[in-house]
Amino acid sequence: MLLAPLRWALRITVLVLAVIVVYFGVTLAQVWLTSRQYDPHPAGAILVMGAAQDDCVPTLDFRARLDQAAKLYQEGYAPLIMVTGNKQPGDRCTESQSGKMYLEKIHNVPAASILEAGGDDSYENISDAQKQLLAHNARVVLVTTDPFHEDRSMAIASDLSLSPSPTPTQTSPITGWSTLPYFLKEAVGVGLGRIIGYNHLEWLHDA
Repeated sequence: MLLAPLRWALRITVLVLAVIVVYFGVTLAQVWLTSRQYDPHPAGAILVMGAAQDDCVPTLDFRARLDQAAKLYQEGYAPLIMVTGNKQPGDRCTESQSGKMYLEKIHNVPAASILEAGGDDSYENISDAQKQLLAHNARVVLVTTDPFHEDRSMAIASDLSLSPSPTPTQTSPITGWSTLPYFLKEAVGVGLGRIIGYNHLEWLHDA
């Protein structure tokens, strides 16, 4: 009889763990399925999620996102490109500044067609961009980032009253099995974000 409470506690623990595993497993599948979506259509702006830059030069990953945004812009899907991201201590440029310079120099995008926002993580990127986007009547946005990052980015945009569609970069340098840890991290981020809010994921360093 004394072991009965222990058995019930063990069963409850196993059940809770099973629910957690299933929940994050389903979330991982959703993140992967979203990464395979590509749905460009006329929008108010192309929203580029920030990524690292080196002395005002975008990294390969950031360049892939910017190249995708420029492609969508040149194909006429949106009249504006919103680049996002702050800078680390000691940097001369913010991510958004380096992105804007790259778009102007490499893709000849007019300065007037590029908006800049800050933010140290995905939520801050989109939250800071939202005000300008709404001011430009650009509620409908094409979200450009790495495929594995698309689901969380769109979820945040939706939470912030934007209407997002997936247009992930097709040329990300992060490919194959190297994407696995990113997908796992995003599954955790999306899974927890739905529960505690995406604005409480500061500890989750973005890709």
